[in-house]
Amino acid sequence: MITVIGLGPMGQAMVRGFRKAGHEVTVWNRTASRAEGLDASAAPTVTDALNASELVILSLTDYKAMYDILDGQPIKGKVIVNLSSDSPGKTREAAKWASEQGATFIDGGIMVPAEQVATDVAYVFYSGPEDAVRKYEPELSVIGKVKYVGSAPGLGQLFYQAQLDIFLTTLAAYLHATALIEAAGVPVTEYHEFALENFATVNFVLEDALKNIQSGEHPGDLANVIMMGATADHIVAASNESGVDPALPYAVKSLYDRAIAKGYGRDSWTSLYEVIKP
Repeated sequence: MITVIGLGPMGQAMVRGFRKAGHEVTVWNRTASRAEGLDASAAPTVTDALNASELVILSLTDYKAMYDILDGQPIKGKVIVNLSSDSPGKTREAAKWASEQGATFIDGGIMVPAEQVATDVAYVFYSGPEDAVRKYEPELSVIGKVKYVGSAPGLGQLFYQAQLDIFLTTLAAYLHATALIEAAGVPVTEYHEFALENFATVNFVLEDALKNIQSGEHPGDLANVIMMGATADHIVAASNESGVDPALPYAVKSLYDRAIAKGYGRDSWTSLYEVIKP
């Protein structure tokens, strides 16, 4: 038996995946009607939902919602798998809170949209006690491939947020670039294929970037900070000229400006890492 609390699109997708895999599922949601059509046992109260299973999966808006729902409830002896999104710091606080209540806490992040949950492309980062993750790996793997990243609370959340850092920034860059094209009166369909080619190129660039980050050396023979910074200036200018919101290219330009100010002008663009890191 598995208990799922929170029946937004992600929660509903997980329940459908569990049922398709043959697992019995108990669900609870503030809006009870969201359980309709899920072929799961709808618990009348949170307490009933918790009493139904040792494994309790949360799919909520944030960690505050977890406290709102579970504080004062019988979670002793439960394995709480929180797949809600929040900061790693709040995740560590939640792990401590759950431990004080006698529960085992696992945090994680699902790295696909709801429509891809419980498919071959889905994967989920987890951190927390490894024995608990492995014990329930058969159930958790229904959601997606289990990517266990360590026992320290918050690591799963951190990997999740890091992936979204790339994802959200990339999506914003695509929209910004497309707006630049359209502002010139060019149909966006004429640009789209070039954007796709650009994304494919990034994989090649990242191989050398990793080597530079690991070594702390940033040879700038091919693309140094001054050269790349000039390009960043030009993108800002193009944005301002066309009336496209320049906030995103300004943010990128600021990294190059600071790298130059710290003496990295002749180094590779990867030296921006020295400005970004703590």
